[in-house]
Amino acid sequence: MTATRPGRFGLIPMRPRDPHEAHRVASPLELFFDLVFVVAVSIASTTLHHIESEGHVASGVLSYVMVFFAIWWAWMNFTWFASSFDTDDWLYRVMTVLQMAGVLVLAAGVERVMVEGDYGVVVAGYIVMRLAMVGQWLRAAAGDHALRGTAFRYATAITLVQALWVLWLFLAPSGFAAPLFFVLAALEMAVPVWAQLRVRTPSHPHHITERYGLFTLILLGESLLASANAIIQAINEADHIAPLVVLAAAALVIVAGMWWIYFSPDQTVHIASFRRTLAFGYLHGIIFAAAGALSSGIEVAVDVITDTSELGAIAAALTTTVPVGLFVAGIWALSIRPTLSRAANATIVVLIAVIFASALVPLALVVAALAVAGIVVVLERSALRSGGTHRVLAVARPATATTAKPARPTVEPGSATAPLATEEP
Repeated sequence: MTATRPGRFGLIPMRPRDPHEAHRVASPLELFFDLVFVVAVSIASTTLHHIESEGHVASGVLSYVMVFFAIWWAWMNFTWFASSFDTDDWLYRVMTVLQMAGVLVLAAGVERVMVEGDYGVVVAGYIVMRLAMVGQWLRAAAGDHALRGTAFRYATAITLVQALWVLWLFLAPSGFAAPLFFVLAALEMAVPVWAQLRVRTPSHPHHITERYGLFTLILLGESLLASANAIIQAINEADHIAPLVVLAAAALVIVAGMWWIYFSPDQTVHIASFRRTLAFGYLHGIIFAAAGALSSGIEVAVDVITDTSELGAIAAALTTTVPVGLFVAGIWALSIRPTLSRAANATIVVLIAVIFASALVPLALVVAALAVAGIVVVLERSALRSGGTHRVLAVARPATATTAKPARPTVEPGSATAPLATEEP
């Protein structure tokens, strides 16, 4: 970050940061911010596990998706804003901590939403997070004339949607609460598209992809904890030690394979145009939700082995294989497919289908683990045959992409007219 002299009250003018800034990495504040999302995701996945294990898979998944949207959307908006405007002065930190308070309130209400259908606490926490973001956008509007219109659009649209959330909470008929929720979620996701119609905010490709990678690690960490729980159960349950050990091993292979697949291609190529940036940001909602749900599925598998679940074998296996399949399919479609040959892509598609279908056969998680491992082998063989180009090219492309002319103007720090190819969704 370029050194800027603090102004009145010790505040740094909130102007867009250089998207080509060297050595831009996640800040300690951003890492601290992520910790509260660990709490929220953990509560959501744990509650989903209990609901699924009791046999209420459909209602559990629906409520999980609704809760996870609030978690993901708040995290994503902060992440992109920080990439564009992080000043790290005292007011920016205070506003970030306020958003963290909103996350903790939301986390406290997750179980009430998923078990009782009571959205009051979650909506309150969500609105706290979003209104704190409105304050940040208003400060950005005051700090940079070129982006003032964009910042005001964000602040206005976010505020209006929060008002609609309040109306939804108190006035939505019970039978229409879920459909109306997704209508409002679509409005939330439309805000960045509308706000950046004219002038777009710059974002740092490497910083953004690092932040997404770190959040992916947080979500995969939940599944590693579930694998550890399987081992703990194996130690305590002598009658089921063999299947629990097999489950723990299969889960570890699956999680390690998902990590391998996610970090195989370099993601920075996607922060090169507004359209690709939106695809990157929004498709990760599915990828993140699938990764968060995986730990629930592993825990359900433990319950089935120890005869403490109401689910049958196929339904229980689906709680694991569907999240794994969605995660892998999402990463393949977003990042891997363009880098591979037709034969390699066809093989991966078949293996993804095997992951989904593995719930229908005995030892479903073992079959899914083998399929995930097979995808890793395909990626590594493709890298060797091409001299490692599916990684080398991914690293080399951003230098070309960032010089391309964007479809809409973005703002270089200190300039109202210089174009950039990196924008905030």
